[in-house]
Amino acid sequence: MPVEIHVQPFESWHGEAGSYDLVYAATAWHWVDPSVRYRKAHQLLRAGGHLAFWNALHAFPEGFDPFFTEIQAVYDEIGESHDGAWPPPTPEQTADFADEIEQSGLFEDVRVRRYVWERRYSAAEYIALLETFSGHIAMDADKRDHLYGEIRSMLATRRVRRHWYAILHVARGKT
Repeated sequence: MPVEIHVQPFESWHGEAGSYDLVYAATAWHWVDPSVRYRKAHQLLRAGGHLAFWNALHAFPEGFDPFFTEIQAVYDEIGESHDGAWPPPTPEQTADFADEIEQSGLFEDVRVRRYVWERRYSAAEYIALLETFSGHIAMDADKRDHLYGEIRSMLATRRVRRHWYAILHVARGKT
């Protein structure tokens, strides 16, 4: 079976209606305009086709590494504080998109699965990861240099234990 991959903003891409068995997004669905995403995905799907999307985020399960609480003082110092309550909700408490999918009226048999995993990073590996995050990329260079210096100092003799979680959503288009 041939596979087509289209790389273009979903909102401006014009695929053939009713032509796809799967509309899939990895770590990007939350960026798609909410007034467009479900309607357009549904239009693109063949009868019985599925919408599937997931995101991977920083998880804060019970017993998460205290480094993340300690480093918040540095984020506060440079004016890049965490928004919201600390610590953030656990993966089980984090909202999913199931209600939003159902409220669209376009999908049924909505399934949600949560996955949590852990990875350990050296200071250099963790900073390399942060370099891929838009907030850190956009951060003023002086702030970023200060933050990374503090991370190097705090992680000079140990690795940080960072938890990730993904919430996978799968729903069948209504016919």
